[in-house]
Amino acid sequence: MPAHDSVSILRELSESFGPSGFEGETARIVLKHIKDYADEITTDKLGSVIFKHEGTKKSPRVLLAGHIDEVGFLITSIDKTSGFLTFNPLGGWFDQVLLGHRVIIRTNKGDILGVIAAKPPHLLPPEEREKVVKLDHMYIDVGASSGEEAEKMGVRIGDPVTPWSPFELIRDGRIAVGKAFDDRVGFLIAMETIRRLEKNKVNHPNTVYGATTVQEEVGLRGAGTVAHAVEPDVAIALDVDIAGDVPGIKANEAPTKMGKGVSILTFDATMIPNQALKDLVIETAEKEKIPYQLSVVTRGGTDAGRFHISRSGCPSIVIGVPVRHIHSHAAMVNLGDIENAVKLNVALIRRLDEKTVRSLTALEN
Repeated sequence: MPAHDSVSILRELSESFGPSGFEGETARIVLKHIKDYADEITTDKLGSVIFKHEGTKKSPRVLLAGHIDEVGFLITSIDKTSGFLTFNPLGGWFDQVLLGHRVIIRTNKGDILGVIAAKPPHLLPPEEREKVVKLDHMYIDVGASSGEEAEKMGVRIGDPVTPWSPFELIRDGRIAVGKAFDDRVGFLIAMETIRRLEKNKVNHPNTVYGATTVQEEVGLRGAGTVAHAVEPDVAIALDVDIAGDVPGIKANEAPTKMGKGVSILTFDATMIPNQALKDLVIETAEKEKIPYQLSVVTRGGTDAGRFHISRSGCPSIVIGVPVRHIHSHAAMVNLGDIENAVKLNVALIRRLDEKTVRSLTALEN
């Protein structure tokens, strides 16, 4: 299990406000918690945070990255008569998870609580009740009775919105429930990896760059600028995986299960990992007796989709944590899986010396 302070940081990250393009609050939390363990901290002009931990060699340069943006919404109009707000998604949402949930709107006058709603089912004809309500038929209710009232509250077109979802621990503290685990969990793994390298004075034959990328959910945008800034020799995207241990999911659709170990991604729609690096990660997990699961994601991708084609190419892989109910108001993660991901990253970093990294792209045996 992660240390108590790491769980507290996950709580702080999860409850922070940071949809794609509006990650400033979450980035400031990152800076607060990483400053004692990093040898150098920089930011790029898109808002990503990069923190360095020096080993015994300047190269190879190993990148550990987790994105800090969360799926959210953007206000698109204010109804002049009613004061109800229309909205568009920032990132991918399944419309069915939205109705009845509370949200936070960040305005120039402060945060406002609202509720996502639609026409009451009591007023729908029977045939309409059988249909799924789509997002474009929903609105956010902030308790206003006119557009003028909503505007006086500070609401404007372009204001960002996130779910309101307090962080909770269940199952004797082994399972965390909250929003934005995709992918604040990734940053926690990167931070905890570097914290252990520093605290335990671990010798590693490379320089490690941790990064919190932005705008992943709307097109892997921060991954592009971070890769340009770091110029990594090896890149590890730290992200969540879709836990398949829920009703109705076949093993070939989502093979990983919450609580059964780290996810090692063998394929997704944006990247086929470097095969030598994949084998090294699996070998390291087995040598260190770290439980792992091999995964395939046929739709979607991660920051590694940008990392592996940066400059002349970069051996890349995704090490993940199975999470239930991602892209919703209430995801679930097993804290033991987070701990195992940290252990695997520390062990892997100790093995990534210059000779090993060169061998990842060598064409001769």
